[in-house]
Amino acid sequence: MFDDRPAFGVRVRVLGGVTVAEISGELDIFATARISARLDSLAREARPNLVLDLRMVTFLDCAGVSLLCRLRNRALERGGRLRLVIVDPRFTRLLRMVRLEDAFEVVDDLALAVARSGEVSAGGSNGVIA
Repeated sequence: MFDDRPAFGVRVRVLGGVTVAEISGELDIFATARISARLDSLAREARPNLVLDLRMVTFLDCAGVSLLCRLRNRALERGGRLRLVIVDPRFTRLLRMVRLEDAFEVVDDLALAVARSGEVSAGGSNGVIA
């Protein structure tokens, strides 16, 4: 039987003044088309302080990477920050392969990402990714 439920999800909450978007399932071209508007709205705030929790993501393709780059650029343009919580070594390897490992602040623990909200960026280049 065909299952037409989406293979992805987004849950947004605020922890310690940090907006956390927990993404689950496949972050592919289909998912990004559906969730982009919601995530873009978070990055449009003045000085956004965002964490994307990708621990429950099972698949990441070029459309997903493009979405991450766009959100990072928008956050930086507004004087904010974007941090990624990644535990899957395939995704950190993917960022290395496309030479984006230094473009993002990546941590493997949500509590650490939230705790770092007041720190000056220790990782992630300040330039806009084309």
